[in-house]
Amino acid sequence: MSKRCYKNITAIHRGGNRVAILNFLNDLMWSYILIVVLIGAGLFFSIRSKFVQLSYFGEMFRILGDKAMVSTDGQKGLSSFQAFTISAASRVGTGNIAGVATAIAAGGPGAVFWMWVIAFLGAGSSFVESTLAQIYKVKDRDGFRGGPAYYMEKGLNMRWMGILFAVIITFCFGLVFNSVQSNTISLAFVEAFGMSRVVVGIILAILTAIVIFGGVKRIAHVTQIIVPIMAVIYLAIALYVVIINFTLIPSLFVMIFENAFGIQEMVGGGMGAALMMGIKRGLFSNEAGMGSAPNAAATASVSHPVKQGLIQTLGVFVDTILICSATAFMILLSNDFLSGETGIQLTQTALSSHLGEWATIFVAVAIFLFAYSSVIGNYYYGETNIEFIKESYPALLIYRLAVIGMVLFGALVDLEVVWGMADLFMGIMALINIAAIVLLGNIAFKALTDYKKQRKQGKDPVFYSDSIPGLKGVEGWESRKQSK
Repeated sequence: MSKRCYKNITAIHRGGNRVAILNFLNDLMWSYILIVVLIGAGLFFSIRSKFVQLSYFGEMFRILGDKAMVSTDGQKGLSSFQAFTISAASRVGTGNIAGVATAIAAGGPGAVFWMWVIAFLGAGSSFVESTLAQIYKVKDRDGFRGGPAYYMEKGLNMRWMGILFAVIITFCFGLVFNSVQSNTISLAFVEAFGMSRVVVGIILAILTAIVIFGGVKRIAHVTQIIVPIMAVIYLAIALYVVIINFTLIPSLFVMIFENAFGIQEMVGGGMGAALMMGIKRGLFSNEAGMGSAPNAAATASVSHPVKQGLIQTLGVFVDTILICSATAFMILLSNDFLSGETGIQLTQTALSSHLGEWATIFVAVAIFLFAYSSVIGNYYYGETNIEFIKESYPALLIYRLAVIGMVLFGALVDLEVVWGMADLFMGIMALINIAAIVLLGNIAFKALTDYKKQRKQGKDPVFYSDSIPGLKGVEGWESRKQSK
């Protein structure tokens, strides 16, 4: 048993405080179960798909420009790019700026390497879960909806499992993760402007209410503007920091790799802390295999499910390899990770050491854009899963009010509480979802084979409900007979 785990048990016996309980449960889950499951599943899917995340990397960019298809009744759905931005809005958030800082502070520079590993392997899991979400999507008033709950019911014939997942993701993303986002925004604004956390919380709650009462189309329109702009600006700043510190890059990579394997113990104490924190924060950031991004993937109106599987795989790379690495490099090149600070304040301090005091304000503005887009993306994941359980406006109204309440709550509570809750619930989500996609993975691989065959013939691949022999439970796709 780890020293931290023993300390948490002692703290529970003495006072039963909520942080100690959360830490104990997280240590139990992340130290002994989830690391093996996430790496094992990612490796399995990558091998079975012949490393689709590499072999079809160029194809991902080609598909990104596909226009939304128009249904037979004249309704235009969401394009691949819009679905990509909804999922990116959830992925690209506090995990990229505050989460990376937390991982480095607790696990040392080696945590960055393990973030890269889980992103590369997790890309295989992301492909499978998002392809399955497209195959088993259903029509609704706005176009399509779907996700793990839907493929659990229709693909596995296990509605009970779908309901369990729907409840967990609604609570995890709509409530807990949104409290993490607002918590980070409030801390950043206190650091940059000296604002009251109560005032920041109230402003965030109002802004959230304006968007979530507007529906999925408004979410798509907002995120497709915010996400690309904020990502480009943030990456440009990171690139500038790397350029002005170019001579230090070789030693930076040496430090990351040495600490990743425990060759040189730093900060968190060797390979164990680096591996656990890297995978924890990597999963929080890119969400590969967690079962969240498939909810956005299902909304796209595309000609073949594999297209959206590839698009969401690209999202994992953009999130972790680009944006998380950008944050990590800025922190490690400043040496401020040894200062004892953590979370968003560490990122602000690090960037200030490179660019001056104005950088503290820049990070506060950036985290607001990143985290606010995540709040509205997270909200949608809960909405579509509530509709899976039962289409009920009173239930949706209660959920919307609860989201607004948790945004306010998160802005006020301690950092450790919200991150502990996030780790616990995303771990539970990942275990349920990975069990489902392992059982259904063969369907996704058959869809990939069908896609490859059509591409080799020079066609723009088209999928039908009978493209895979024996496929059942499909509602969102026409058969070949219906299309004629």
